[in-house]
Amino acid sequence: MKQKNLIAHWAFHTRPILGRLHLWLEDIKIEWVKGQTDDELNDTISFTDDRTEKMLAMTGAVTALGTKLFGRYGEGKGLEKKDLNLVKKDADAISAYAMSESLWYLTRTIPENHAIMVCLGEGLMPKGGETAEMGANPLLGFGRIYARPQVAKFLEVCVLKLINDKNYTFEDFRRALSHKDITIWGAAIDTLENTSRFAKGKKTGPLSVLHLFDQPLTISDQYEGYMGNLVLPKAVTEKAETESLLVNFFTPRKKVVEAIKLTYPGIKPENIHVWTLLGESRALRIKKLWQQWKKEGVHLVDEKWTLPSGEKPFTDSGTYAPTFAVKTWQDEKDQTHLFLVDGYAASAEAIQAASLSPILDLDVSLAVLSSKFALSYEKDAAVMKLDPEAADFLEKFKKIAPELADDEKMIDTYRNSIRYARDAGIPLNKRTIKADDLIAEKKWRAMAISGYMLPDPYSGAPGVKQISEDTYQVVVRMTTEKGDKRITFTLQLLENFEESRLVFSPLLNRFLKGEDYEKRPVKISDSGRIRNELQTLCPDALEHYGQNIVLRFDQIPKATISEEDQIKLRQILTWYKINYPVWFEWLELAK
Repeated sequence: MKQKNLIAHWAFHTRPILGRLHLWLEDIKIEWVKGQTDDELNDTISFTDDRTEKMLAMTGAVTALGTKLFGRYGEGKGLEKKDLNLVKKDADAISAYAMSESLWYLTRTIPENHAIMVCLGEGLMPKGGETAEMGANPLLGFGRIYARPQVAKFLEVCVLKLINDKNYTFEDFRRALSHKDITIWGAAIDTLENTSRFAKGKKTGPLSVLHLFDQPLTISDQYEGYMGNLVLPKAVTEKAETESLLVNFFTPRKKVVEAIKLTYPGIKPENIHVWTLLGESRALRIKKLWQQWKKEGVHLVDEKWTLPSGEKPFTDSGTYAPTFAVKTWQDEKDQTHLFLVDGYAASAEAIQAASLSPILDLDVSLAVLSSKFALSYEKDAAVMKLDPEAADFLEKFKKIAPELADDEKMIDTYRNSIRYARDAGIPLNKRTIKADDLIAEKKWRAMAISGYMLPDPYSGAPGVKQISEDTYQVVVRMTTEKGDKRITFTLQLLENFEESRLVFSPLLNRFLKGEDYEKRPVKISDSGRIRNELQTLCPDALEHYGQNIVLRFDQIPKATISEEDQIKLRQILTWYKINYPVWFEWLELAK
């Protein structure tokens, strides 16, 4: 009876999401990694209420499930870069859509003066074989608001001011929220981490990541770049302080090893396991770090090594999940081992990892880097501290990076990278930063939600598992300062597989793939869904004017939406505007 009550309780609270995606909750199992609540039905481990916390967990579950089933898993294996990228974009579109729809339905039930605002998203920056002309991957990025209609409309105006009016600062934004007594929960989102591994059909790694904060991050525009990151147990940096040692991202790794040995007396260098991104494409940026570690006899983790979970790691991508494995353990010979993370990460992953520091007792030191792999990490970080408008910018740049002194195009690229970070509110005046530097109130709370599409070698969590023709198990990890638990959902598809594919697919994707939009019953919700999908699929091609959006087709990369599909997209949107002009008065179509 207790288990039946638990299932019924979760099904009742999460029914908006389950109903939207045509799912049935068959079973639920909760395992505690750390902590425990007295009342499994009503107690929470986060700053949200019980219902919202359960809906957020279900958001992670349905995003992982929908992406694994309908995101073209493995269909990119062996394809050329161009075709592989299209598979990746389809996977990102499914994951972003599933999470966005879940957040929309979730926020119908949060307090009336609350909103969820996406402050950081993953998918703007070319990587993993992509090129700039391929355009942004579908993503949930800065400024996406999920709230009740009146609150959302007010906040959208404020966000547009943040983006477009350089005289409107983040402090102005905060005052506007205070005046209206609105509470924003800020989010850092990667709806599908390790997209390349997913598209290529790798057996481990892909997951969805949603970090929610009890306040917005101090970011004022769309941003994605890279950050150097060194992730250590907090005990190491605290012990170093007592010995007058400064340990951060720029500390020579010899001194980091000294601090580790002071913290864990007797630890052997070969038992210090450093996870870092490897490969020739990363050598120019962080090869010096690899050399420093190797000189100290430290083990650089590769895919031949076995983690304490019994799984093999991977080092081609995925800098977030290894953060959960940063800790010590004893082997069968009673020798101490330490796992840590070093190198760099994309900005969303780096900040997500940094926000885990108070939860997992870690110390995460970050350094702002550019999106170009033209300089070693210390030079790259130094360039990002320069004033791009200063008269002596060029002189200082050439002093830091003489190897690029004659490369005018690269110098301009760096100048623009600095402006891009500065205009988004990324702190550039400090040598290293922490999560606190991106949160206005230094006292903050966060919750981390991971939905596993495939097994995670760092935590041992399994991926989506089919247990019958229409029923699947999916694991979600929810981590806060109060507790850390693994939730296993058993979910049944209420439609056949092909109908469920339509349920999890964006409307525009369905229409572009051949569904007859003229014969499909139109609902007023189509307007909001299509607006949301355009913001997800081609954000670079949208211009915002008040409540209106202009879609500029000449700004949509053909690698994102082919020329043939762009013609079809214009036909679809024109049909909606002609037949439902009031619902689509917000949309303007340009060349």
